[in-house]
Amino acid sequence: MKTVLVTGFEPFGGDARNPSEEIARALDGRRIAGRAIVGAVLPCVFGGSVTELKKRLRAHRPELVVCLGLAGGRAGITPERVAINLDDARIADNAGAQPQDRAVVRGGPAAYFSTLPVKAIVAALRGERVPAEVSPTAGMFVCNHVFYALMHALRGNRGVRGGFVHVPFLPEQAGAGQPSLPLEIMIEAVALTVKVTLRTRRNGRGQGGRTPPL
Repeated sequence: MKTVLVTGFEPFGGDARNPSEEIARALDGRRIAGRAIVGAVLPCVFGGSVTELKKRLRAHRPELVVCLGLAGGRAGITPERVAINLDDARIADNAGAQPQDRAVVRGGPAAYFSTLPVKAIVAALRGERVPAEVSPTAGMFVCNHVFYALMHALRGNRGVRGGFVHVPFLPEQAGAGQPSLPLEIMIEAVALTVKVTLRTRRNGRGQGGRTPPL
């Protein structure tokens, strides 16, 4: 059976929980559109996160990879459009590293586009009344580090698609006035993201198009 790899991150920055980790664990073992979902948790560490990601790519040989991360303060599910070849951390990672103005891959291209159908994903989520919007970039912390490394690893492999999706705080994490979404809604939103991607041929560089029937 073909597989889909969904990754999340361990907690970071002093938070006790990371919804991306909990979503990946919840989806592990599910079947979506006839594919087996493999959920994995990456360390929030420059370098080590990519090592673990590549290990999972070799072990499972997925046809689709959806990496997840937490973007506290955002109001909804945000598929990322572009991965940039730059680490420039505003805080230290979980190993204490805080790279500045450093390439993710030395000599690599400046950026990669996601090959997820980002606009179709957003349209489908909004159709289910889940707040969502396309985000231009994933920042310059470990999320973007993994996103860029993923797209670099998949370059030239037209049979495998991949990208990155940020999720907001859980209600239990959000401070007064901060946006959040319940975990159950985010789990199903990522499941829908996988389903839409598997049934949509146009990639993230396209200008949208009709969302296929689900």
